Amino acid sequence: MSNFREQALHYHAHPVPGKISVELTKPAETVKDLALAYSPGVAEPVREIAADPAAAYQYTGKGNMVAVISNGTAILGLGNLGPLASKPVMEGKALLFKRFAGLDSIDIEVKHRTTEDFINTVANIADTFGGINLEDIKAPECFEIEKALIERCDIPVFHDDQHGTAIVTAAGMLNALEIQGKDIHDAIIVCLGAGAAAIACMELLIKCGAQREHIYMLDRKGVIHTRRDDLNEYKKLFANNTDKRTLLDVIAEADVFVGVSGPDLLKPEELKLMADKPVVFACSNPDPEIHPELAHSVRKDLIMATGRSDFPNQVNNVLCFPFIFRGALDVRATAINDEMKIAAVEAIRSIAKEPVPEEVLRAADVESLEFGPQYIIPKPMDPRLLPRIAKAVAHAAIESGVAQVDLPENYMAHHKAQ
Repeated sequence: MSNFREQALHYHAHPVPGKISVELTKPAETVKDLALAYSPGVAEPVREIAADPAAAYQYTGKGNMVAVISNGTAILGLGNLGPLASKPVMEGKALLFKRFAGLDSIDIEVKHRTTEDFINTVANIADTFGGINLEDIKAPECFEIEKALIERCDIPVFHDDQHGTAIVTAAGMLNALEIQGKDIHDAIIVCLGAGAAAIACMELLIKCGAQREHIYMLDRKGVIHTRRDDLNEYKKLFANNTDKRTLLDVIAEADVFVGVSGPDLLKPEELKLMADKPVVFACSNPDPEIHPELAHSVRKDLIMATGRSDFPNQVNNVLCFPFIFRGALDVRATAINDEMKIAAVEAIRSIAKEPVPEEVLRAADVESLEFGPQYIIPKPMDPRLLPRIAKAVAHAAIESGVAQVDLPENYMAHHKAQ
């Protein structure tokens, strides 16, 4: 592990510090180039944008630029280490935007005293960008922050820890239930964890057909139920009228377990109690709620997903967030709404059911992949993700009325991530 630590530090430090840089898109070699790029030529687009703010999309990089913004209060699994410590993660997110969707992205780390300070800071700089990706902000503040910024900004604002996780989870879950011969409308779901990702996952599953009364959510104090008086407004939405109090109580005959909590919290004896053909998403990173080898030794009829790349069925946000922003920005969407999220879910689901290209098999270092218990969601390096998800999201934005321009003809026909 120390060797990997050294590799990671070397990767981030050499040949230059950091993972992203700025590149020029116009020539800047001659006196005329500079006169066009800056004074006096720059005055012309300034006048155009002053007369029509939408002209910023024509004359600047706004329409291809995403800000990745954090306050460092919930960095990966490391906790509240502050804004500056979150910078490597935010640069990493910017790298993924560029690598997978060709989107320019810059990281912004915000110091603030109050939640209102953070909201004001982001709202005041929002016009610089085509979209804002919020990242690694702890619950419940993240809900308030995202809601306020969606109301105040006329560009897409998307908290990926909530909605990116939810979209990939929903896509994998619907496919897994289909393989197991189950309907999400009837499924009993146990969700261990009640933070941002957990709540967003369950809300999206409900929009995909799950029944709220069939969901048991647990936090550190156990089952979230109607007689508890310590629930915030977001947990209250999942307060179940039940006498069940523990994971052991609710796991019996459950069809689905979703873990967004911590390592080794689902015991083998609890897994044994689940209904026939259970679906387990143990997404705690780096160590899941139950190790896949242990889980499969207990239940041969199991479909399992984790957050890790070294096991089948990785629930990975990179399957959606670059492509959602690509589609949203390409139609100048003012928001990323539920219709766009569900369009992304369906696009991801459908790709997993199709034959897998040879290049994906090589990149995944496997001989074959076929829709089934070991392959319920696509691999992140699948080249179909970009055109399919971006196009689905863009069409959903147009149909739901949040797009400001139509898609160009032959959209995504030749588009490749850079």
